[in-house]
Amino acid sequence: MLLGPPGVGKGTQGELISSRLGPCHLSTGDLFRVARSLDPERRTPAMNEALDTIARGQLASDETVLGLVRERAACLRCDGGFLLDGFPRTAAQAAALAALLESDGLALDAAVAFSLPVDLIVARLAGRRVCGGCKRVYHVEAKPPVVAGVCDACGGHLEKRDDDQPHVVRVRMQEYEATSPPLIRYYEQRGLLLPVDAAGTPDQVFDRLSARLAASTAS
Repeated sequence: MLLGPPGVGKGTQGELISSRLGPCHLSTGDLFRVARSLDPERRTPAMNEALDTIARGQLASDETVLGLVRERAACLRCDGGFLLDGFPRTAAQAAALAALLESDGLALDAAVAFSLPVDLIVARLAGRRVCGGCKRVYHVEAKPPVVAGVCDACGGHLEKRDDDQPHVVRVRMQEYEATSPPLIRYYEQRGLLLPVDAAGTPDQVFDRLSARLAASTAS
């Protein structure tokens, strides 16, 4: 699984890992986006509950998010393995996930914790753009579209998210730093935590991550 603050590059690394190493990439952010795009009659109970909670301006509960993951349990049994991105976010979610995996005879190999100074995260997010249609994510320097401002996948207009503004990013970082230590300790105590420096280009970070994973598997 991939851990780290907003804007550290978890989504980009998740795409690289999935395309180059083959695991099924299960992103809770993608699950929320899919839920929003579906007609109401096609949504699952967990999707409806999550969207109702968000519409009230509240965070989805641990049980609601776990329900979304549970509905995609087939992804956890993919032949190439699975990669979790954006879940768990709390130690309670981590414990619930461990119980879910154990019930299916599955286990995590590693919890990768990406880190990057807040100033670099602010600078990185300043260049992030998201398609207003399909929600595909780009970066003006690291991952630009073929045509500036236009999504490669659907031709939609690329936008800068409100929560990518510098002052908002710093608030989100403060929230992450206040809530993440128990989750980090959870995986550290179980010998699963792999810290990875997220500075550099996506390929540089991927190479760094691959080396850490290889060393962990060999030990």
